[in-house]
Amino acid sequence: MGWDISYHPISEKQINEWYFDVHKNIHLIEKLSIENNIEDFYKEKYIETINAGLETKKDAIFDKTHGYYIAVIQGFFQKFFYTRGAALSFIENPIFDKYYKKWEELVSKEQLTHNIENRIIENYCSGVFIPYDKVVKLLDDYSSNTEIKSEIDNLFSHNRIDVFLKALNFAKVNTLGLLEATEVVEPNPTNLNSSSCYSNLYNCDPEGPMLYKKAAMEQIAAIEKQQNVKKGTIASNAEYKVRNIEKKKEKQGFWKKLFGK
Repeated sequence: MGWDISYHPISEKQINEWYFDVHKNIHLIEKLSIENNIEDFYKEKYIETINAGLETKKDAIFDKTHGYYIAVIQGFFQKFFYTRGAALSFIENPIFDKYYKKWEELVSKEQLTHNIENRIIENYCSGVFIPYDKVVKLLDDYSSNTEIKSEIDNLFSHNRIDVFLKALNFAKVNTLGLLEATEVVEPNPTNLNSSSCYSNLYNCDPEGPMLYKKAAMEQIAAIEKQQNVKKGTIASNAEYKVRNIEKKKEKQGFWKKLFGK
């Protein structure tokens, strides 16, 4: 399975207000949903996500539970961004560690589990968190530090850098941090209309999924040419499997409505 990476603009205050405070009083969801115009369909998803968090055991991996659920919930409130296969968690250069803030520094001790990685370790997992001041610093360094720019450009190749910079700038403009996660949204590159999402697809910026679709179609076309088969044969017969199980069926026709396709 590949990596469906997303970046979620969210502040440290919002992490607590939207997630951990709701653990103490789940009725806050009604108030938050009204204040933020969250539709009933997504309010139910919100409730389900909080209930999953409440069932999390102390020996669980924080990033696979609470961290991931926070990314999902962020998407009920505001825009998030998708980049296929590219995550800061994959950069091995330790120079990037200075931009991240660990969960141990973000939330109280009683809210932590015993196992915390502070990066993506497998699918359905949160990754690094960049606080607001480091979002600003990373953008500045990208413009002035050749080592930082080279690492990021290599990671977010094939125009994905545009999406990542868009996510950083959105966070900067709105005074937010940026939380990385994987498999919050799983676009189907051969048919975006059959994509899957735990959060609110309407808040997913469309540029990333469209780049993924373009790259996938180019790869398929190259294979068809190599195998001397009719154009479109592989794409029309491709089978797309999503491993996560939706508790509720996502609204139909999202990508069609968004892109007019």
